[in-house]
Amino acid sequence: MGVTIDELLVADPPEAWQAAGFVVGPDAVCRVGTVGIRLVGRDRGTGIVGWTLRDLAPGMIAGELDGIPTTASDRSSSAPPSHPNGVVSVDHVVLLSPDLRRTVGALEAIDLHPRRERDGDLGGVPMRQVFFRLGEVILEVVGSPDQATEGPATLWGVTHVVADIDATADLLGEHVGRVKDAVQPGRRIATLRHRELGMSVNTAVISPHV
Repeated sequence: MGVTIDELLVADPPEAWQAAGFVVGPDAVCRVGTVGIRLVGRDRGTGIVGWTLRDLAPGMIAGELDGIPTTASDRSSSAPPSHPNGVVSVDHVVLLSPDLRRTVGALEAIDLHPRRERDGDLGGVPMRQVFFRLGEVILEVVGSPDQATEGPATLWGVTHVVADIDATADLLGEHVGRVKDAVQPGRRIATLRHRELGMSVNTAVISPHV
């Protein structure tokens, strides 16, 4: 099956995710599809502060992956709960890279290989997206196609698949932006106003694949 995401470590309190309509277990883990989101609290900072990966070959990881705290896991995924907000799985995780070639090389070193690339721009600045598949989750690596700077890569945000995006928008009300067409044909997407809910992770919801 290859390398997959076991858990994302998020420096948020469970109450913030519960306010956004997620079910959080007594172990402070929110299960979304095959991925566990472990809510480790503000003492660890903000945002996604690390991850654990399944099915890594022995010796592949020594504490970090291109600056991202990384741990190997042999846990199997367990069945997720039914979330009131309609979330059923993680669609993709966004990784920001200051040095795209370096980050892609680090991922290839653990036997992950790009599936496709797309060039675009952000505020007039050229950007490249490189996509990897980790089980049911897409990893979207974003960086400059021709400029590199020092510093670690960072896990920036998560987009969740919801069963009915209109129902999710109705539930979250003013805490979610306008539902609009996604880049992927036939899908629709909306961005959570996550800070209003006490969350520190950039979060969006998207309709299922057509």
